[in-house]
Amino acid sequence: MEHHIRIQSEQAELAATLHYPATTCSKNPIIIIAHGFIGSRIGVDRLFVKAARDFSEQGYMVLRFDYAGCGESEGDYGANGLDAMIDQTRSVIDYALKIDCVDPTRVILLGHSLGGAVSVLTAAKDKRVKSLVLWSAVAHPFNDIIKITGKKVYEDAVQLGSSDYMGYSFKPEFFDSLTQHQPFDQTRKFGGDVLLIHGTNDEVIPVDYCFLYQKLFWMRSQGQCDKEVIFQADHTYSSGQAYVQLMNATKHWLLSLEKRKSDWYDWTI
Repeated sequence: MEHHIRIQSEQAELAATLHYPATTCSKNPIIIIAHGFIGSRIGVDRLFVKAARDFSEQGYMVLRFDYAGCGESEGDYGANGLDAMIDQTRSVIDYALKIDCVDPTRVILLGHSLGGAVSVLTAAKDKRVKSLVLWSAVAHPFNDIIKITGKKVYEDAVQLGSSDYMGYSFKPEFFDSLTQHQPFDQTRKFGGDVLLIHGTNDEVIPVDYCFLYQKLFWMRSQGQCDKEVIFQADHTYSSGQAYVQLMNATKHWLLSLEKRKSDWYDWTI
């Protein structure tokens, strides 16, 4: 069962889709999906639609949403930079935790690409996020986004006050915000478990980031970190085989996470 909903944030009203599992219990885990740069809650090749439906079949509630100015959401994308995206993500968490059948101890934030970086930054600030799943996550927001847009887009924004990329208008403040946030520096502030997945054929975001993220997450005093590198997968896991591997790895990790928590609960009793 799927419901299209609207979520109010400080910046704009956000469009979202809520997926209910086929069989609900009194308290269900929820996966919140954060899309990437100028993306949407649908995803390239319907990545997030397919993933949300697969997760819901496994018993998860799933909430996927469009950042302001993307998809069907109101507002201007990039306005107020990454700070606004973090705030919007937290507004979505606010909404999720008001749902009666959501278990507040099992909130999973899944971020893809720039949404992965935003997820790390959000989890570092918001203790309600209990687990992180990062698909092809951005690690150096400014450098990574400039690589995507091209340097001229940034230079035009600085010189002219605004620049156009793929029909989106970006001001210097957006690029300034990218320099002010370093996800690598924030990893130590998140104490939950993390899954990292990246494809070896990712030409947008280097697969090396996956290894660097894991090294930093391992340096924390608490929380586990696992990674899965998918051979020949591109940035959006567009081939059928890559998608199957992506979902199998993610679902297996989520099941092992549930088992660990269940075993720990039994042990403490």
